[in-house]
Amino acid sequence: MNAVIDLLKSHRSIRKFTEQPVDQGIVETLVEAGQSAATSSFIQACTVIQVNNTETREKLAACAGGQAYVASAPVFLVFCADMKRHQLACDMHDAKMQSGFTEQFITASLDCGLFAQNLVVAAESLGLGIVYIGGLRNNIAEVADLLELPDLVYPVFGMCLGYPDQNPEVKPRLPVNVVLKQEVYDDTGDQEHIAAYDGHVREYYRTRTGGTKDMTWSEQISGMLVKESRPHMLPFLQERGFLLK
Repeated sequence: MNAVIDLLKSHRSIRKFTEQPVDQGIVETLVEAGQSAATSSFIQACTVIQVNNTETREKLAACAGGQAYVASAPVFLVFCADMKRHQLACDMHDAKMQSGFTEQFITASLDCGLFAQNLVVAAESLGLGIVYIGGLRNNIAEVADLLELPDLVYPVFGMCLGYPDQNPEVKPRLPVNVVLKQEVYDDTGDQEHIAAYDGHVREYYRTRTGGTKDMTWSEQISGMLVKESRPHMLPFLQERGFLLK
């Protein structure tokens, strides 16, 4: 259709990077592109922390489950939902800030997602590759301590950034007729469409791993959702003032 759509549809997660450094000016330009994303009610609730220190990077890699590229990627960024600056804005006008509401948690977290995706598209347009690191939330309190995050700030995810040293296939997405509904939510036929899609995902994993991973999308999701997902997040967010106790 056009170059932008082609770029968006060609996204792959990159976990192996060349040793070529990324110019700091490019990093700052990418952050500016991220800032241009939509932001709920102009709250601008995303703060990005660029981590260069080798020791800190290694500790963050361990927090994320031993993902080595967190330590080795040319650039590592942590995207934080940040309501701290809103407290400062209230202080500037002698206003008492009301915090801990679910709406604030949702909008701040969404701001990070929108910001990051703008940054990703800008990065890929320059030939860079990225991979999101949600695993930081596995040890969210330790990550917050490492980055000296104050109350009203929490790490949503990290991101490795650099010039790709691999060329993986594009991972197949769900069929559009499963995702796009008309007028109302109607899942008629979705199970059949997902079953067909499962075959494509199984072949993708077989090809990508040389046959060592043999799994469908529905198997992966069902295996994920039969167990608790980061139950430690709730008390952490309450302690940091993002959600009411």
